[in-house]
Amino acid sequence: MSMTITDEGPDIAVIIPHYNDAERLEFCLSELMRNDIDGAEILVVDNNSPSPPNHLQDAFPNVRFLSEKEKGAGPARNHGVRKSNAPLLAFIDADCVPDPDWLDMARKVAPRADLIGGRVDVFDETPPPRNGAQAFEKVFAFDFKNYIEVKGFSGSGNLVTTRAVFDDVGPFRTVVSEDSDWSFRATAKGYHLIYEDGLRVRHPSRSDWAGLRHKWHRLTCESFALAQSTRPGLASRLRWGIKALAMPLSAVAHLPKLLFSPKLDTSSERLRGATTLFRLRFLRMIWMLRQAMGQNI
Repeated sequence: MSMTITDEGPDIAVIIPHYNDAERLEFCLSELMRNDIDGAEILVVDNNSPSPPNHLQDAFPNVRFLSEKEKGAGPARNHGVRKSNAPLLAFIDADCVPDPDWLDMARKVAPRADLIGGRVDVFDETPPPRNGAQAFEKVFAFDFKNYIEVKGFSGSGNLVTTRAVFDDVGPFRTVVSEDSDWSFRATAKGYHLIYEDGLRVRHPSRSDWAGLRHKWHRLTCESFALAQSTRPGLASRLRWGIKALAMPLSAVAHLPKLLFSPKLDTSSERLRGATTLFRLRFLRMIWMLRQAMGQNI
């Protein structure tokens, strides 16, 4: 489908940060092209990849390919916003796969709130059975409904907002957990955040322990930085240490969700997922205790 921009300009901008994952980016863009892209401007912002996706430009002439040298998905998203013009902003990650009606839903739900986070379903890129990392991700990863309705923030891999809100809240920040940080800054200004189940994308599960460990190491560092930025000092480190000691207990509390999840197919997948759950939570406890004591992880 060709993209048509009216004389009045685009109504929605799709911002896609990318880093060295051209194969998944191509899949993301191919599925995005199944949407109604009339009136949409689509911007891929490469984050200084060792292998930038230049070869995709001919295949997707309706997409603007940009580059941002500052490290991090946040700076890439900020660059995309600066280079776009539409009043409505839709954020999706390069490794996410949008539903065929994703753009229609983004336009439809935009008037309902200032920030709208959608559903992210996890899929496996390898044939069954699932290993421990995949089983863990299938049950626990990307629970945007819980993030939004319980914890008060949305991930930016499936997020709709307006340019006016973004300009008022300010850009994504680096080092801290950028998704929660930006959401908390927005809601602190009085902007309304809701979850919309019909706004759907899919995301691949981490395929092995190394990938899962890397993800949670990054999230632990970002979460600690965010906690320190909002409440620095000894008391904050003490609270972080107490939270660390609760990690094994959280594994026990979440074990039934994994063992009885309809998302897993076999008892062996459940056993591997349970092993990964406890392994990861104990590792996070060690990381967090080291952070609380002022050590690097």
